Amino acid sequence: MIEPLDAKTGILDQFVDRAVQVTATREMLPGWGEMILPLSALAAPSRAHAANRNRPDLQQKTLKSMCQVFPELESLRQLRHARDKMRKVKLAVGSDGRCRTVLWPFKAKTSRTQPKAAEWLFSPAVWLRSLLKPGSGRAIAYIDWSSMHFLIAGVLSNCQPMIDLYATGSPYVEFAKRFDMAPPEATKKTHPEIHDAYKTVLLGAQYTMQEVTLSQRLGISTFAAHEMLNQHRGLFRAYWAWSEDWIAHSLDTGVMRSPMGWTCRTGITEFNARSIGNWPIQAVEADIMRLACVLTNRRGIMLIGCVHDALVIESSIEKIEEDSAITRECMRRASRIVLNSEHELRTDATIVKYPDRYTDKRGTQMWNEMIGLLEQYHEMQSRKDAAAGA
Repeated sequence: MIEPLDAKTGILDQFVDRAVQVTATREMLPGWGEMILPLSALAAPSRAHAANRNRPDLQQKTLKSMCQVFPELESLRQLRHARDKMRKVKLAVGSDGRCRTVLWPFKAKTSRTQPKAAEWLFSPAVWLRSLLKPGSGRAIAYIDWSSMHFLIAGVLSNCQPMIDLYATGSPYVEFAKRFDMAPPEATKKTHPEIHDAYKTVLLGAQYTMQEVTLSQRLGISTFAAHEMLNQHRGLFRAYWAWSEDWIAHSLDTGVMRSPMGWTCRTGITEFNARSIGNWPIQAVEADIMRLACVLTNRRGIMLIGCVHDALVIESSIEKIEEDSAITRECMRRASRIVLNSEHELRTDATIVKYPDRYTDKRGTQMWNEMIGLLEQYHEMQSRKDAAAGA
């Protein structure tokens, strides 16, 4: 994998092996110097970092942030991630070609499922998801809730501006419009870069992301990032007031409960203020997921997997549209029941029919490169076998 990608950059072998100095990198690839150099400045100071201050910081967290700013680095990040993960990946694939593993519901503090990352198809590198392919005459549907985290936060805090933005169908773009950062006619499809940027802003703010991290993610100044976070706190004042009250109440009472009864003890199993503030949203998401699975199973739908905010079903090509519609209705009902309000979550469905396979746009390039390399390898082996036979 290294040689083909190295032709594009000239630094890939050193990049993967952590053996290149920043100065050398800038000399080998002058046009990328300003991209590679910031890598060494993003990690928190430590003894190890101080000892290697002339080398770029190649931690996955750092690389992921840099790829938000410089997409050219994505192939480097994917390769390094693949090298680190492939030695640990042991997908639980049976003789029938299906991946089965225990999902371990309720394992997380929020009651979310936590399957073993090495065994579950959706846990390792994102490009490996393209291994998911329906059999002959079959089809699969990947159905996820739209902006789930955002609406749940708005409903729990009774923050009307958040609820109103969700009702528009594109809360992230509409938020940008509120502050004249997007043209009035902008949509998710016409301005995907604005959608992606403000999705990072809104979700990052809910996770109490600070301006330094946000500026690195978006490739903007810390001043601009600070203003974005202030805009979030100003428009969604009700949410922030509720979040502070939730943290205080949870620490005072020593317990947190989800709508469906899952509990977590503060001061014992949870004592971080940031985690406590995010716990109710994550717990509600888990409640909705479990109820949706129950409702879907009762309708006779073949449920083959659940991901962070999505369900994966299988059916025949003739029935996949019908089963997908039933599943989406079950997911809508589950959100309405758990939220106990007139508000409900929208869903989006991606249907894949044989002979196509499921793809995630974040890993499409890496998958295509891997398939190309495998084809080259098979051709080389065929030539070797032919030469040996002659």
